Amino acid sequence: MSLLVVGLSHRSAPVSVLERAALTVDAQARLLHDTVAAEPAAEAAVLATCNRIELYADVDKFHAGVAELSTLLALHSEVGLEELTPYLYVHYEDRAVHHLFSVACGLDSMVVGEGQILGQIKDALARAQELHTAGRLLNDLFQQALRVGKRAHSETGIDRAGQSLVTFGLEQLAGREPVHAWAKGKRALVIGAGSMSSLAAATLARSGVDEVVVANRTLDRAERLAEILTEGGTGVVARAVPMAQVAGELTRADVAVSCTGATGLVLTAADVEAALAGRVSDVRDGHDGSACDDDDCVIAPHTATAAPDTAAPAPDAGGCPVGPRVGDETAYEQHAALVDNSPAVGGGPVRVGRTAPAAVVPVARAAALYLLDLAMPRDIDAAAHRLAGARLVDIESLADASADAPMAADVDAVRTIVSDEVAAFGAAQRAAHITPTVVALRTMAADVVSGEIARLDGRLPGLGDKERAEITQTVRRVVDKLLHAPTVRVKQLASEPGGAGYADALRTLFDLDPETVAAVSRADLLSNAGGQQNQLHENDEPKRGRA
Repeated sequence: MSLLVVGLSHRSAPVSVLERAALTVDAQARLLHDTVAAEPAAEAAVLATCNRIELYADVDKFHAGVAELSTLLALHSEVGLEELTPYLYVHYEDRAVHHLFSVACGLDSMVVGEGQILGQIKDALARAQELHTAGRLLNDLFQQALRVGKRAHSETGIDRAGQSLVTFGLEQLAGREPVHAWAKGKRALVIGAGSMSSLAAATLARSGVDEVVVANRTLDRAERLAEILTEGGTGVVARAVPMAQVAGELTRADVAVSCTGATGLVLTAADVEAALAGRVSDVRDGHDGSACDDDDCVIAPHTATAAPDTAAPAPDAGGCPVGPRVGDETAYEQHAALVDNSPAVGGGPVRVGRTAPAAVVPVARAAALYLLDLAMPRDIDAAAHRLAGARLVDIESLADASADAPMAADVDAVRTIVSDEVAAFGAAQRAAHITPTVVALRTMAADVVSGEIARLDGRLPGLGDKERAEITQTVRRVVDKLLHAPTVRVKQLASEPGGAGYADALRTLFDLDPETVAAVSRADLLSNAGGQQNQLHENDEPKRGRA
């Protein structure tokens, strides 16, 4: 059997395809069961994150395995095979091992070096173990991937090469301003209470927001997260609300982060527009436009006219309490480009146009509502970025922003670690592959010794116990000495590339019963089954990356 991985990620497929191909938890379970039920595969595990879907399997035929796994991915992702195929990649044997180890170290992540993938790999292994679709190979592979990932983070500075997706997203929202300065005093709404949402909530709390409101379909989980945040020592005020109250909370929030497992939109463009209108209404109701001396007040513009497209002066301490002026609405059409170009984050002077005396116009403040969508498929309607007063950063814009991120020198060190670990894993697997054959050979030799001693007892019934024991020990020593050098050498040879055939050679030369070898393998698997769960818990790190 050989390791095969078929998948797609942000590197091979556009976000629109990844979004449609996203697998629910139930779909992942069905995919695993159908994979191990297929003829070429004996084991299966699926790694599904916001920017990758990968199916790992132990297969006995390469071409049949690729065809079967591709078909199953298309079937359960509900994307047609013909449409999905151009975006699929395939890795086999050592290349498949190299790929997973690179993923575990964050080398293949959207943000290089992020650590949240370790938690997702651990979840993938736990799910396969729970569904009994992971055997020896995938258990060993995923356990080792977790260890390699932790080694990369502890022995190198790969963390400096990038940040977690949450931190990177907040940096994109903050623009040129440091996140801590940008977040100070803001009110945050976090939609979802899973691991990514929890990381977002904790990051916001540490960044200095005044309040975090957690909304989740299961209120108990939201309340638990709010309790953890309150007890975290950051001084943030945290509370939980049911999902039905999201619309109301959105009108109060300065920043909203959403990462749920919903298959449809959690916030539509209409929801965001209504929240912006509610925010303007709240501000307008508490602001006396007639008494405002600020010529640029967006709530009650003065009757004086000004030349259109002129630079607006910065407000002084006695200016309008509403805040920054409204920027050119066309700027909001530029999805992620607002990070560097938006007037709201220091990209240049704000251009405003004045009109003659008019009624109060419900226009939101520039960057009045910051939206971070970390879900795949997306939680927040992409059309929300067209709304004046809204800033949306999502998976797609994060991919664009990180495409040209500088690579740290530590990345080379991590690649060296990965290469070394792949070679060590391959040697261990090849040596383990021949071990059942060696055990079966020694078992056969022991049976031969026992048979000959029994035959000796029949021929010499009056043989004393002392003499019999000495003869038995002598025969066993002879057999052990004859087998020692060949078995040690065959393990060494088998651990080298191309050494897989030595097990077959041993079975042929000594006419070993294949069922005996298989029985040894099954017994070894059972003896290791309990330890694998314990190892998984030993690898239990915080599931998400640096905040």
